[in-house]
Amino acid sequence: MHFTLQQLKLFESVARNNSFTRASEELNLTQPAVSIQVKRLEEQVDLPLFEHIGKRIFLTHAGSELYAASRDILSRITDLKATIDSLRGEIKGSLKLSVVTTSKYFMPHLLGAFLQLHPAVEPRLKFTNRANVMQRLQENIDDFVVMGQVPKDSNLVTRPFLENILVVVAHPHHPLAKKNNIQLEQLITERFIVREQGSGTRLVFEQLLEQNHIALEPYMELGSSEAIKQGVMAGLGLAVLSLHSLALELETNKLIVLNVKNFPLKRRWYAVYLKNKRLSLVAQTFIEFILEHGQAVLDNNTRL
Repeated sequence: MHFTLQQLKLFESVARNNSFTRASEELNLTQPAVSIQVKRLEEQVDLPLFEHIGKRIFLTHAGSELYAASRDILSRITDLKATIDSLRGEIKGSLKLSVVTTSKYFMPHLLGAFLQLHPAVEPRLKFTNRANVMQRLQENIDDFVVMGQVPKDSNLVTRPFLENILVVVAHPHHPLAKKNNIQLEQLITERFIVREQGSGTRLVFEQLLEQNHIALEPYMELGSSEAIKQGVMAGLGLAVLSLHSLALELETNKLIVLNVKNFPLKRRWYAVYLKNKRLSLVAQTFIEFILEHGQAVLDNNTRL
């Protein structure tokens, strides 16, 4: 077989995304170009790699074997490139991160400050929910991931780098707005807007309620912090959100933080990767940067 690395890269993307369309978007190619290369790869293997059932595609047995080999080959090439760059002492090349959605309020600032120091770094930043971040972590797709709620797993390395403060927010005219020391029992009688299942913020809040033997029936479930903020500003209910996501709304008095017993919940943001993973020089340098300078970068942005 005489397939090329480019063909393996295209095939790996199609297999991982379960879609020719998403693979073409990820690789900035046209869908016909991706399809042609995968077809040529199938001709080299002399077996079908995908089967089409309705509008969905599935790997055949041969496709599954090639997918595993492709992941291994591409990973080794990435490691080789990182090793060569490390030997040269050059901080350059790719930096691939998956981060939970809430971190979009600070990760771009940290990454931007890092790129000013190391402009040859090529970042790829994916925002998604905690469940997807966990899946990508277990599949070793990224250099490392960022999340606020880390599972207890001895196979993971966790590096705390920033405080994550969770608060209860409300519309400024909410009846509880001027109350002090609001009890959890009183709080959960109000309408609550929550994130979808799999969200770290929701998980932390539910753990607090469970510890206090309190059950909550959410009034509304939304898929992003932005949507939740809009719902609270519209007077639809209360919500638990990260303080990182609230700077503008609190400054303009469109939202307020309620004085609730047990709040704020103080957690940490973590850089997480598999225990035996060999980090590239770029990934190592970025982790060191956010550990040492992360809070200062955000404080400067806040002052600006």
